[in-house]
Amino acid sequence: MVNSKNIFLYSAFMAAVICLSNYLVQFQFNYLGLKEFLTWGAFSYPITFLITDLANRFFGKDFAKKIVIFGFLFGIIFSFILTFEEFNLIILRIVLASATAFLAGQFLDIFLFNILRNKSWFIPPLVSSIFSSLLDTIVFFGIAFYGTDSSWIMLAFGDLTIKFIFAFAMLLPFKILITKFN
Repeated sequence: MVNSKNIFLYSAFMAAVICLSNYLVQFQFNYLGLKEFLTWGAFSYPITFLITDLANRFFGKDFAKKIVIFGFLFGIIFSFILTFEEFNLIILRIVLASATAFLAGQFLDIFLFNILRNKSWFIPPLVSSIFSSLLDTIVFFGIAFYGTDSSWIMLAFGDLTIKFIFAFAMLLPFKILITKFN
């Protein structure tokens, strides 16, 4: 049943993951020789797709869209409050890239999930997460770093690889939760 408590709960989870990812993206993953390929934010961000897919599965696409919008707004506001140091054009470009990529990826996720809703339980979250992760990565890195001296292509590759791994890994919690609460 859709109610304001459900909207608040899912939006709060989404906002928390957005804040965590925005904070962790500052730190390179200094293990296994992957410093040039990954930041810690790559490990938390894919959870946003799990939240969206669960919202879509349990309450439908309109509910999922509300969660994306409210979670995004609260996540951005709290991210600014928690991490605001010095605002400049580089940060603005990254913020715009992040916002555009997040919204494009999440809305594609909702769209594809809804089309595949009646397929086997694992098809909608897996396919929608893979394609929306690809779009999210292309949009973010294309806007944020295209034309810069940054080694963004390697970072994009590392980020996308983690998103694909998480698309498969998130199937387990997805299955457990839909079995328990469906």
